Amino acid sequence: MINVEKLFEKAKDKGFVDVQIFKTGTRDLSIEVFDGELEKYEIADTSSLTIKAIKDGKMVTFVTEVMDDEDIDMIVDAMLKNVGVITSVDEAEIYAGDEKYEELTGMYNPEMENLDIADKIDLVKKLDSFMHKEDSRVKIVECEYAESTKSVLLQNTKGLKLTDHLNSAYFGASAIVNDGKDQRTGFDLVISNDMADFKPEELSNTIVTDAIKALGSKPVPSAKYPIVFDRNAIAVLFSAFQRIFSADNVQKSMSLLKGKLNTKIGSDKVNIVDDPFLKKSNLSRSFDDEGVATKYKMLVEAGVLKTYLHNLVTAKKDKIQPTGNGFGGSVAPTNFMLLPGQATKDELIASLSNGLYITDVQGAHAGANPVSGDFSLQAMGFVVKDGKVAEPVALITVASNFIDFLNDIEEVGNDVKTSFYGITCPSVKVGPLSVSGL
Repeated sequence: MINVEKLFEKAKDKGFVDVQIFKTGTRDLSIEVFDGELEKYEIADTSSLTIKAIKDGKMVTFVTEVMDDEDIDMIVDAMLKNVGVITSVDEAEIYAGDEKYEELTGMYNPEMENLDIADKIDLVKKLDSFMHKEDSRVKIVECEYAESTKSVLLQNTKGLKLTDHLNSAYFGASAIVNDGKDQRTGFDLVISNDMADFKPEELSNTIVTDAIKALGSKPVPSAKYPIVFDRNAIAVLFSAFQRIFSADNVQKSMSLLKGKLNTKIGSDKVNIVDDPFLKKSNLSRSFDDEGVATKYKMLVEAGVLKTYLHNLVTAKKDKIQPTGNGFGGSVAPTNFMLLPGQATKDELIASLSNGLYITDVQGAHAGANPVSGDFSLQAMGFVVKDGKVAEPVALITVASNFIDFLNDIEEVGNDVKTSFYGITCPSVKVGPLSVSGL
């Protein structure tokens, strides 16, 4: 690790007023089993150092993976040369810190990191074995375990020194099933830092059962249908629109939420939060990349837009306090979550007399416009008749506007789960939406 104090001293000698370093170190483990064979076993250690320094009112940024003391002069000289090419009019700031930073609990589990790799490989092979045994119509199986351990250090010349340490993994699989007439794909995963949460037999049964049920899917007639969206489908949709809450996008007129602060944008059932302290997630943080303390915040409460997400620059423009969402040089959420309701998913489905249960949507980023809010997504799922799941459905398109969609939410389920996109959602029941099919 580079001598931080020496770096600060050299930079100050060259006329830089304030200096800050942000170091990340990540250890990744990836295991893949394809049709019973170990296809991939990879361990990667990566680190990155981002240095920010202010001179003549301008912020210079230097990013490197080299962290040797002999490179300090080169780094400082390179930053000095870049001062003249900075054209940003935003006021530069190195943050002095907040009075309080929450201590992360449950974010790092040493037992997961210390478990023998052979046991982790065996876990993935067990998942593969269970999936092949589930049904003869299972033709191709791919299973994966991906673990990440992350350490973060932020230190600056204003006396601020912060650290976070966390780990998490996802354990999942995909299966292609074929009955000779139709072919479908099933996929699911579990995200956690507790190995006890990774249950290969249970996960296998879910993936294969759902894929088998989808065989023989056909489109339904074009019409408006009340719909229950599975939590995985909601997560895909939200992944396309979570950036509309960024104050940076709002200020640049790239968000449909511009001008809607403290107004109703959803039904009373809609409560959306940014939770930087969500357990078992490696997206959780006690501070952002600028040194601002993170905090749990309601983005939407009972349908009312309460706040945008801010970094130091956007907060200064709006003359408010930053929200601790300065990540990667921009504005981003930590753990984006639609809070659960009281009903089970089965109760939501049972409340439909004639409608659809959508299990998956595709093309969210190509078929969704974050400025207008309009979306048109390919979908699959099942017909619901008299409250019961009936024949499978595919080759349909669901279309609406995101704000209209939020207003059409009639009930929210209690089956929350974190998705591949890092978004946590339950299932929801939505009023009649336009569906294009036959």
